[in-house]
Amino acid sequence: MKAMILAAGHGTRMRPLTDHTPKPLLIVGGKPLIQWHIENLQQAGIEDIVINIAWLGEQIPTVLGDGSNYGVSLHYSDEQSEGALETAGGIIKALPLLGNKPFLVVNGDVWCNFNYSNASPLKNDDLAHLILVKNPSHNPKGDFSINQDNNRVRDGGENACTFSGIGYYHPDLFKSLNYGKRPLAPILREAMLAGQVSGELYKGDWRDIGTPERLQELDEELFNSSN
Repeated sequence: MKAMILAAGHGTRMRPLTDHTPKPLLIVGGKPLIQWHIENLQQAGIEDIVINIAWLGEQIPTVLGDGSNYGVSLHYSDEQSEGALETAGGIIKALPLLGNKPFLVVNGDVWCNFNYSNASPLKNDDLAHLILVKNPSHNPKGDFSINQDNNRVRDGGENACTFSGIGYYHPDLFKSLNYGKRPLAPILREAMLAGQVSGELYKGDWRDIGTPERLQELDEELFNSSN
């Protein structure tokens, strides 16, 4: 299975840290945030990884290279001329690199110890499988909910949980969509109405590293846990 790490965002909430450094290269626990993803994917046997780049994007391949130092093969989808295409737009542009089989997508600005699978969890005609997490304080109402009887995901609901930014997708989810700037949520909601989105609730450690304060908090925890 191939994977894609979303790393093209501007990181505006992380300023001034991201004024001169793209968010995926911010250091946490002694290494760039994106390196945690690469190492976790490699441990799961996922060694073919696409990274989209935009804001200060040239720094990312300069630091990571071709991935050989991490036991993986890295490919870059360059959105610098477009100025970032949002999540779905970035995936659509990267489809030639991702191939015609289900693939994994991970937000580059989260941190977690989720055990990735090198086998697709998509069943029958499913187009997406989403990993949800308990609602953090900054997203108390959640995003989507899971029907425990059939693992179908729907929009909202009383017991809605937060989308982790980790999802498995079939390329058919994007096949009829034109190239350009496009968010992912409306596409997922349409597939949910058709009953083609499954999901699971992950109860382990997951963080949205969206502010300098959250980055510092995680950095301190990782430092203390290693000593």
